[in-house]
Amino acid sequence: MQATNIQNPSYFHKVVDCQWACPAHTPVPEYIRLIAQERYTEAYMLNWDSNVFPGILGRTCDRPCEPACRRVRTEEKPVAICRLKRVAADNKGDITDYMPRLPSTKNGKRIALIGAGPASLAVARDLLPLGYEVHLYEKDAIGGGMMRSQIPAFRLPIEVLEEEVGLILDMGVICHFGEEITSMKKMLDMDFDAYFVGTGAPRGRDLDLPGRTEVDEYIHIGIDWLSSVAFGHTDSIEGKVIVMGGGNTAMDCCRTSLRLGAERVTVVVRSAFEVMKASEWEKEDAMREGIPIINNRPPKEFVHENGKLKGVVFECVKPVEEDGRLKYVPSGEPDVFMEADHILMAIGQDNHCPWIERDIGLDFDKWDCPSLDEVTLQSTHPKIFFGGDSAFGPENIIRASAHAHQAAISIHLMCEGKDLKKDRPPEGVNLVSTKMGVHEWAYDSEHDASVRHLVPLVEKETALSNVKLEVELGFDQALGEAEAQRCLNCDVQTVFTDNLCIECDACVDICPMDCITFVGNAEEERLRAQLMSPALNVEQDLYVSRDLPTGRVMVKDEDVCLHCGLCAERCPTNAWDMQRSVVHVPQLGSFAE
Repeated sequence: MQATNIQNPSYFHKVVDCQWACPAHTPVPEYIRLIAQERYTEAYMLNWDSNVFPGILGRTCDRPCEPACRRVRTEEKPVAICRLKRVAADNKGDITDYMPRLPSTKNGKRIALIGAGPASLAVARDLLPLGYEVHLYEKDAIGGGMMRSQIPAFRLPIEVLEEEVGLILDMGVICHFGEEITSMKKMLDMDFDAYFVGTGAPRGRDLDLPGRTEVDEYIHIGIDWLSSVAFGHTDSIEGKVIVMGGGNTAMDCCRTSLRLGAERVTVVVRSAFEVMKASEWEKEDAMREGIPIINNRPPKEFVHENGKLKGVVFECVKPVEEDGRLKYVPSGEPDVFMEADHILMAIGQDNHCPWIERDIGLDFDKWDCPSLDEVTLQSTHPKIFFGGDSAFGPENIIRASAHAHQAAISIHLMCEGKDLKKDRPPEGVNLVSTKMGVHEWAYDSEHDASVRHLVPLVEKETALSNVKLEVELGFDQALGEAEAQRCLNCDVQTVFTDNLCIECDACVDICPMDCITFVGNAEEERLRAQLMSPALNVEQDLYVSRDLPTGRVMVKDEDVCLHCGLCAERCPTNAWDMQRSVVHVPQLGSFAE
């Protein structure tokens, strides 16, 4: 194998698995260390710079970082990264002095943002420090988009939402609330320099089944119903409620129904429990509140009598693997009838942009999604960009933030007359030694086998009595600091300097994971098999040195390294050093240059 180029920013970025997995590439270990040091405000601002909504995401994020956490290689559960984000938000001080300084004069460019959801808000935050005049158009009377309309208050308190939305609006956004955009042609006539569409995926899917039209009054589209609850138009639901769907929206619907007075709430899913789209913790929360989840039951018919819904007939199926994919076939059991007074349909969402005319040079694909460049987020109309759910279909808030950063860069480059790809700023990486003394590092390198701490909850009876009462209490400072200690500091890298190595193998002897091997070089497949512990995860790179005097090379399996620093402590020549990798992910935002 060729020697590893550790100056390539993607190399150490990929080693920091949590940051690599985060769509916004939040520097997770760094902000967790700040929490451990009780520097909550700095931890919050580090999050704010990358993911924009730390308090919101600390409660609602889909947590792609946590399955990637290296802690699961030593214990069952990852570090509670999401809840630690909330610790920073809950305990931060005055952030006024940390906010970006806005220029006194504008740069002459006008940008229109359509929709006041997370993607548009994040674009505004990134562009405002550069002097752009930003206009925000929203059909509702207030900002927040799906964060306000689709996430129940018992998960996301309104005061948290308004604080973080307000931080951006107060930066100088020119707001046009209560103005629904009905024509993109008319928007283009207003001659903005660029347009960003962040309207989400506002159309919930329906089912065309026998009996559907006869009981329309009793069947509600999940996202619309949640929005009605959020804006105070719906405050109760009676009788037996069936929620159809297996995603996070379905979990929000069933838990909200329980709080609004439903006699009984049941979730029915056409798929197996293991492949439901809902996050593991969302399913756990629903079941903790006594809501059953019935799987492998696709609906066949809505049963009604005298114009009133009586229930639903479900088919019984079973999953069968075919060509590596799950397929559902009849199980042979008879159909099942379930009583219901109301149905909440949460079976997915689609893009829906009837207000964008199809003759303006903006192409759509067969799924009615705009044809976009996946890097620049630019549509086939050069002045129109998309992000969030309106770009590639329903995703999540953290993905919307990531889209926003890239779209903001693209808008800025276009307004500067530059190429959106060739002139795009590159990623970079700096390596900073953490050495303080002979055996001291500027971080806690000890591997503690402690288990994940449980977040305190409001008593069930109290929680179910109030649809606006937040269920999770979050970690207090003590629990937050204890959980922070579980982080393995994966951004502090074991850096090897080959010309200092005397090949004494002391690092090999001390390594608790047997991840260091000195061996003759070979092609990657053969090399992986020759290591002290075979490196089986090909998704994780090998760290390979240049040839050493004996003809061997040092090979470290990045997949199992705990970043404990024992190799560096044991090394008699300082060939091993612990260096923090600071990966620069290009974006505009609060630290724009």
